[in-house]
Amino acid sequence: MKQFLLLFGLVISFFACKKEVKQAKQQSASSFKIGIVADCQYCFCEPNTDFGRYYKKSTQKLAKAVSELNTYNLDYTVHLGDFIDKNFASFDSVLPIWNNLKSEHHHVLGNHDFSVADSLKGNVANKMGLQNRYYSIINNNWRFIVLDGNDLSFFGALTEAKKAETDSMYNQLKSEGYKNIQKWNGGLSFEQLKWVKSELEQSVKNNENVGFYCHFPVAENDTMHSLWNYNQFFKTIDNYNNVKFYFNGHNHAGGYFKRKGVHYVTYKGMVDFADSTAYSVATVFKDSILIKGFGRENSRNLKF
Repeated sequence: MKQFLLLFGLVISFFACKKEVKQAKQQSASSFKIGIVADCQYCFCEPNTDFGRYYKKSTQKLAKAVSELNTYNLDYTVHLGDFIDKNFASFDSVLPIWNNLKSEHHHVLGNHDFSVADSLKGNVANKMGLQNRYYSIINNNWRFIVLDGNDLSFFGALTEAKKAETDSMYNQLKSEGYKNIQKWNGGLSFEQLKWVKSELEQSVKNNENVGFYCHFPVAENDTMHSLWNYNQFFKTIDNYNNVKFYFNGHNHAGGYFKRKGVHYVTYKGMVDFADSTAYSVATVFKDSILIKGFGRENSRNLKF
C-alpha cells in the first residue's frame, strides 16, 4: 500500500510539473520584450556636478546599452525623452548610435530636446524620425500611446494658438496653487487629450491593453517634475480598466506608485553620474510586466 501511494504521488508530481512547464512555455510564447531608455541627455558639455550629470559620457553609455539591448529579441525600444541636453548638433552624435538598434525604435519628446535655437525647434521631431509629436504604437494586442508633454510649454509650443493655450493653462493652474507649475514642465493640450480619448475608445473596441509613454511624470506628489494638467489626464483615463501602465523619465532619481490599478514608473536618467548607467528590458506577459533593470535602474514585477 505504501509503495502504491508513493508511486501515485510520483505520478501526480510528474504531471503537475509537466503542466507547470507547459504553462510556462505558453506564457513565454505569448510574451514580448521592450527596451527602455530615459534621459540620455547628451551634449558636448562639461559636467554639471551640482546635479551629477556627465553629458559627454552619454555616447559611451548609449553605445553600451544598444549593444546589450541587441542581445535581446525586442519588439521595439523606446527612449523616454531628453535625448539631448541642448544644441541641435548634439543629435548628430547620438542618433547614429541609436540607429544601430536591431529592433524598431521610437522617441518620446522631452523638454531638453527643444533646447535648440528657436529657428530649429520646428525641425526637432523630424530630426528624431517622428511624423507626429504624439502617436500610438500597436503591438501584440496592445496600444502604446506616446504623449507629447511639451505640447503646451514655454519651449515646445510652436504655434501662436499653442502658445496662447500654454499661457492660459500656466496662469490658471498657478493661480490655483499647483506647485508643479514649473517652466521646465509642460502640459497636454485640449486637442491632445481629445485624441487620447479617441485612442482609448479604439482600444476598447479592439480589446487592447493600453500603456502610456511620456517624458513627464503624473505623480501628484512630484511637485518639481509633474505634467501641469495631470489631473485632467487622470480624469481622461480613469474609466478605462484596460490601462495598465504609464512609463516616463524627467525625474532622474526614478520613482514608482500605483493608482487605480495602473502602474506609474519613472525611469532613472542615463546621463547621471560618471561611472553608472540606467536602462531596462521589460517583458510583457498577459498578467504582468517584468522589468529587468541595468545599472542604477530597478528591476520590478508589475502585476495587473
